[in-house]
Amino acid sequence: MSKSDVAILPFRNNKVNDFEIVERKGIGHPDTLSDALAEELSRVYSNYTLSKFGVILHHNFDKVGLCGGESFVKFGGGHLIKPIRILINGRASISFGDQNIPIKELLETTACNFLTGHFPNIDKEKDIDIFYNISTSSSPGKVNVNGQEADVRKYMFKPRGIYDLKELTYLGSNDTSIGASYAPFSATERIVLEIENQLNSTEFKRKQPFIGSDIKILACRIKKNLEITACIPQIASFVSDIQNYSKNKEKIREEILRIIDKLNSEDLDITLYINTKDRMEINDIYLTAIGSAIESGDEGLVGRGNRVNGLITPCRPMVMEGACGKNPVYHVGKLYNIAARQIAQKIYEFTGNMNEVYLASQNGHLLIEPWHIVVMIESCTEGQYRDISEIINEELIKIPKIKESLLKGKISLF
Repeated sequence: MSKSDVAILPFRNNKVNDFEIVERKGIGHPDTLSDALAEELSRVYSNYTLSKFGVILHHNFDKVGLCGGESFVKFGGGHLIKPIRILINGRASISFGDQNIPIKELLETTACNFLTGHFPNIDKEKDIDIFYNISTSSSPGKVNVNGQEADVRKYMFKPRGIYDLKELTYLGSNDTSIGASYAPFSATERIVLEIENQLNSTEFKRKQPFIGSDIKILACRIKKNLEITACIPQIASFVSDIQNYSKNKEKIREEILRIIDKLNSEDLDITLYINTKDRMEINDIYLTAIGSAIESGDEGLVGRGNRVNGLITPCRPMVMEGACGKNPVYHVGKLYNIAARQIAQKIYEFTGNMNEVYLASQNGHLLIEPWHIVVMIESCTEGQYRDISEIINEELIKIPKIKESLLKGKISLF
């Protein structure tokens, strides 16, 4: 049983009854790209050190960024004229014992492969610039006494052996932070998530290759009235003229309305807007070379996009922590948000009631025993209270195993 302080409280206010606003930044949005790249760097680095040394070494790439290039676009084609810049920021171990890690080559290769994998038309030699800025400085707290630093800090990013990896003997939280989530999704949230997922799916793009990946969906619902704005780029090489662009918008509208019709379980009155900035009469439209604003000056940073559940939901619990790129072994900014999501879903499956879950950590405290746990639920009997406590304990014990799913890419964080 967890020794954490657990509070199960009645729902203070069901905010999604009358009003909600929901956003999703698609997989080609610069912020989502930054999240995905940071997580890919962490996954590749973790798997490398795990296979090479049998352990995941200290690292965090949760400050990665992308700076936009510049593009030339016309009907029928387009290309980059200034490169996309990748900012590889963070900290990582550069050696283990007497073995050096080829970390610069490992991370830069991963970053290039990531970007060319998302945008096959870019040339990694001329369309990508990498700014490498990896540190090996330990966190604040090291004290030099009589000319010597404490080993726990001194060898954090240059461990001499497994005895310098203190988390192997005591798995503590690395930070004082918060994880939060809720269940279930509302109809509006399901609609927003599904629109982007479907439009960016391989199957749909095989049929409609003109659609770029930098799709943004924003929905605002007041009672039964739901308005959705969709910002959807088209790729110039598949668009011959303004009439073709207009016809493509209608194809997108038909697909979105089909998705909405399938998921509109609450009989909402829906109004749909697409590319509201378009000025068709002067050809000022959302036409791109590669399908993302990253080609033309826009920038992305880890933590500015979707939360761990794939959405931005200011009317629901959410935290500002950038989960992607953090060490999957003990970084609570990643693990507690995943655990909160899993706990909330399990509680909903058991009770059928809407709930919110909050996990708060204390730096250095045992990872599987959060400082505070709060569950807010619509209703809860005395018997359910005991069962919910058991669900929480079962999920907390599983936290150290979350890293296994993360390293296999089985958990999406964006």
